[in-house]
Amino acid sequence: AMLLALGRQNKMQGIADQIKYTLRDESSHIQFGTYVINQIIEQNPKIWTKAFQQEVTEHIQKAVQLEIAYAKDVLPRGILGLNADMFVDYMHYIGNRRLEGVGLEYRFESDKNPFPWLDEMLNGVEHANFFENRATEYSKAATRGTWDEAFD
Repeated sequence: AMLLALGRQNKMQGIADQIKYTLRDESSHIQFGTYVINQIIEQNPKIWTKAFQQEVTEHIQKAVQLEIAYAKDVLPRGILGLNADMFVDYMHYIGNRRLEGVGLEYRFESDKNPFPWLDEMLNGVEHANFFENRATEYSKAATRGTWDEAFD
């Protein structure tokens, strides 16, 4: 979200584009993983015990806690209109989506998405193909000089 927020401000557009491609790819992995888990549960309902559901819930809770701790470390005072409290809400929102995806009942306190623009960026229509884009915005000045100068 932090790098994409820079991209929204037309800063570091190249890295923001790369993050978008990566997140879209990761989103397809999440959809596939959720589908596989649900198919396994459907075909083998005996494995989806209360104890196993509790274990999966605990893993998701731990992942959300780790992401929140990271956000608090990275954004102690906020940046680019983002702050750690927004990430707490966002991680609760995402955690709830993951829980829903496999039919688990536990819910995190907050269920609001403080970054609706993030969904628009990731789910919007893409007008460029990653393999057809060119990095024309970058100066070639960084490649000037000798190899030895790079290590001085």
